[in-house]
Amino acid sequence: MRLENATDISFGVYKSRSKLYLVNGAPTKGWFSVDFTFSELVTNVILTQGVYSRSNKFDGSGYQILTVQNLTAAMKPPGLWLNIQHDAFFRQHNLSMRSFVLSASRSVIIGYISSPEVDFLRSITKRFNPSTTKLVFRFLGSDEIEPSTNQTYGALLKNLTSIKTFASGILIPKAYIWPVDPSLYLQPYTTVVVDAHKAGLEVFASDFANDVPFSFNYSYDPITEQLSFIDNDDFSVDGLLTDFPMTSSAAIDCFAHLGKNATAQAKPLIISKNGASGDYPGCTDLAYAKAIEDKVDVLDCPVQLAKDGTPFCLSTINLIDSTTVAQTVYSNLTTSIPEIKAGSGIFAFNLTWTQIQGLTPAIANPYSNFRLFRNPKYKNTGKFLTLSDFLKLAKNASSLTGVLISIEHAAYLADQGLSVTDAVINALSKAGYGNQASPKVMIQSTNSSVLMKFKDKKNYECVYKVDENIRDALDSTVMDIKTFAHSVVVGKDSVYPENQAFISSTTDTVSKLQSFKLPVYVELFSNEFVSQAYDFYSDATVEINTYVMAAKVDGVITDFPKTAARYKRNRCLGFGDKAPSYMSPIPPAALMQVITPSYMPPAEAPNPVLTIEDVREPPLPSVSARGPSTSPSGGTSAVAPTPPNGQPKLASCFFLTYLAMLLAALFLS
Repeated sequence: MRLENATDISFGVYKSRSKLYLVNGAPTKGWFSVDFTFSELVTNVILTQGVYSRSNKFDGSGYQILTVQNLTAAMKPPGLWLNIQHDAFFRQHNLSMRSFVLSASRSVIIGYISSPEVDFLRSITKRFNPSTTKLVFRFLGSDEIEPSTNQTYGALLKNLTSIKTFASGILIPKAYIWPVDPSLYLQPYTTVVVDAHKAGLEVFASDFANDVPFSFNYSYDPITEQLSFIDNDDFSVDGLLTDFPMTSSAAIDCFAHLGKNATAQAKPLIISKNGASGDYPGCTDLAYAKAIEDKVDVLDCPVQLAKDGTPFCLSTINLIDSTTVAQTVYSNLTTSIPEIKAGSGIFAFNLTWTQIQGLTPAIANPYSNFRLFRNPKYKNTGKFLTLSDFLKLAKNASSLTGVLISIEHAAYLADQGLSVTDAVINALSKAGYGNQASPKVMIQSTNSSVLMKFKDKKNYECVYKVDENIRDALDSTVMDIKTFAHSVVVGKDSVYPENQAFISSTTDTVSKLQSFKLPVYVELFSNEFVSQAYDFYSDATVEINTYVMAAKVDGVITDFPKTAARYKRNRCLGFGDKAPSYMSPIPPAALMQVITPSYMPPAEAPNPVLTIEDVREPPLPSVSARGPSTSPSGGTSAVAPTPPNGQPKLASCFFLTYLAMLLAALFLS
């Protein structure tokens, strides 16, 4: 009704023609359709993106306002739903929505007509055959007033039998069915769907959108949300009103009623990223248990070493990233180590395992800048595991096909007197992984020198992680990788480069590596809609499907393994070439091709080609000797105490010895 919400009218030739009207009793200023002829609108007004959190890149495409007849002629939709939102307002201006609808029904087939106004629906009840056109009463907010009856919509909901006298269905906000508390967690579902069905009414749920925050119970997965309305043991709505129909169609046809033991229809490995770290603090017992429950194929452990040499699982070597250590007595251990990362941190090798066990885990929030947070109710739950505990857990999980052990900073740790590679080899051997083929052991590192340490382990798969975005790799580089690795991990941008969140092209990275018999695993797949290019319609499943079906990746690495594991089992993958369009991969740069030049993002330099110099490294240094320090068990381990001046004692002794020799030389001379 207010044209400025979805057009450029407030900036064009009609920018001075705004007016003030009473709308449902409230003074409202804007550009109203009643003040313009259709000829004026179609000639001088174009459609724009009305949701400002979405991209405006298509506003320059010149899309015109369409009539119902224009729409059906151009798009030939399989069905048509008309929503008449403000009949009372238009009647005040001597315009009849009733006449419009009756006229339109003579030229097009209308499947559904909805309205939030009782009088409008009553006025057309006898003019439409329910077998052809269904009338649907639309509920607004429960405290809003319905203008015909002067009752709130919440009150009208208590008298569904009266609604049946003028409508065959109801359209209700999803919160009427699954209420959400102020902290965005689900409350118990209501009986509205069951009650409406008993009254003979169909139920359509509205307000579904992929790119807005919804209940944390759904882990930012829009398919999970919609399945809760159509696939549960207690009720099912009859339809979904959504901004993203691709997601709803897939939920209904491909994912509903799959069952927990549905057979996998696709073969990519599903590899966790710090367990199910989208739901719980990474690398905790809760994150790992959730990943196993979600049917992940490969469970991962990024290995860090404590000061006493204990190997344990933690997302990074910097404790600040995944614990509340900065708020503890250990905050004075903050230091800067440029060899590891820019800036400062509190590093794992400066605390004993006992001290680390006492830290409170902290969930990762990689998109907090967008005010998107992960499962805040459980943001500080769980406990960390030693590598040996992790291996026991994985060995007892029969659904797993393997474990992935990630090793970084081995050279620096060796200089500190700690051998992370030896710690991993010993833990795997003690856990019985060295003598069996299953579960498979995958050793991942960005350092070729680390993988060379494991190359002779026949049952281990060495995984080389490329730590930069690339567009290709030289043949000689790939041949060199094959001397120390069996597979490769690359980032998503190395497959489908992005430019301002639009896919700009596709690369040869995957096909090149696979041509040399190197499987390719891609990271990182997250559920938050801002983590995906616009091309994937804010749906993690659409993104995964494109990488699997079009790019042919061998595995996906994800912090939300439930979404990826469920994707493998969706029934539409079994249709082969007959898969529906909403389960087809998105063509690369499809959206960018329809952006007009004036809105096109500036071109970016292409990603580099991976060369041998990027890959080759000297061997790992020998482990340095360390001085004694107290271990958690009361014994000693090799860590030299630091004197008040901050310099190691060994350096002081060397300086004093050198000074004594210099003085002796002077006296002798």
